Amino acid sequence: MSLASALSTAQSIFTNSGTQSGVVSKNIANAQNPDYVRRSAVVVTGGNGAVIDEIVRAQNSPLLRQTIESSSVASGQATLLAGLTEIKNLMGGNDNEISPAKLITAFRNNLDAFASKANDTGLGGAVISTAQDLANGLNTAADKLQQIRKDADDQIKQDVDTLNALLAKFEAVNNQVKNATASGADANDALDERDGLLKKISEIVGVTSYVRGDNDMVLYTSAGVTLFEAVPRKVTFQATAAFDASTVGNGVYIDGVALKPGVSGNTTAKGSLQALIQVRDTVAPIFQSQLDEIARGLITVFAETGPTGALVPQTGLFTYRDSAGVQQTAVPAAGTIVSGIASRIFVNPIVVPPAGTPDKLRDGGINGVAYVVNTSGGSSYADLLDKYNESLEGPLTFDTNTEIADAPDLLSFAADSMGWLEQLRSTATASDETKTALLTRTLEAYSSSTGVSLDEELSLLLDIEQSYKAGTKLMATVDEMMQALLDIAS
Repeated sequence: MSLASALSTAQSIFTNSGTQSGVVSKNIANAQNPDYVRRSAVVVTGGNGAVIDEIVRAQNSPLLRQTIESSSVASGQATLLAGLTEIKNLMGGNDNEISPAKLITAFRNNLDAFASKANDTGLGGAVISTAQDLANGLNTAADKLQQIRKDADDQIKQDVDTLNALLAKFEAVNNQVKNATASGADANDALDERDGLLKKISEIVGVTSYVRGDNDMVLYTSAGVTLFEAVPRKVTFQATAAFDASTVGNGVYIDGVALKPGVSGNTTAKGSLQALIQVRDTVAPIFQSQLDEIARGLITVFAETGPTGALVPQTGLFTYRDSAGVQQTAVPAAGTIVSGIASRIFVNPIVVPPAGTPDKLRDGGINGVAYVVNTSGGSSYADLLDKYNESLEGPLTFDTNTEIADAPDLLSFAADSMGWLEQLRSTATASDETKTALLTRTLEAYSSSTGVSLDEELSLLLDIEQSYKAGTKLMATVDEMMQALLDIAS
């Protein structure tokens, strides 16, 4: 080996070692960065010796696609479960102690006691008190349910704003990738940033990607709607100021196409947006319809029809206000939801002490003398109370939109309502565990394939150190040879 050759080799060793150590140092510095893909310096040999050909990313496109998909479905499922948990919390703790079913049971127990001792005004007062608890429970649950819908609507607005901001950043980074690729510059940092943005986008809306010339990436939603192609497509949404049972929330539009809500407890939602729409427009409204039917059922069961049952039914113990706040006396039509009636049901003031008296419930006559059933005036009369008690398990027709319309009576319907909610939440919980586990395994596989292993990087540093030492020894040898030549010449 000539001196010139030796010097060239040593210079190549120092250059390569410097580049390799720089790459390894960057890998180690980003070991905890989930969006960083490990780099490696590719060394090739040729006529000029060993040189660094390029810095490559340990990219794994199939695993990245799987990560994006798993992130979308896990985000959608978690969002739905959170909404169902909020609705469940309206019913109290683990025993659902303030659910309509439990409140009706408590009310009926007091009604039984009053019927067995109809001359006890204290027992009558207890019946009215638990009736008020029942009506107030329906009012509170219905009002808070609409607040949950409003919160979901607000979150949709926030997610849409976030999605638009992410797409704007995606455009800028995608342009950096294209420019770097076209000019032959290092695009690795921009590629990392673009993949990180893609992960965040997938948590909001289901997305698929396609890479074309110059590393240009195009994004589509899971339904095939263009989300990004050269420039972001418009994602629009108009928030609603307030919600009641009859309010229909506005849709989310991507490139002019409405985003569909998720379906079922094991939701089809990909990303938080579809799940939020499902909570706002499907789950909460169905549960609201069940509350409304329970309220309508109570009004129907306790309606007054007079001593022979032939008079026009009028609201009795339970009555309601219309949407304008005016108290009504007409009993709602059978089998048809009265939207929002659960938030407007209340106990008739005529039976509420001290201004009113529970005797009106026992004897009839809430709607006047013509509706009095206890015409003898006996204080131990209990026939009407027994009739009301039996009517709680009497046949009623419910609206099919409640999804539990096959319930035979009001008590069964109230119990089925909680069963419907718990079944949906149970399915959502099991699905959330499955989808979260899948996401965890996918992230682990992706990290194992593309992430940084400190052990590997430290081992590589030792190899680079040995290479550097070899270069220093070669330089020392060249120096000794040069010195020997100078000594001979002198």
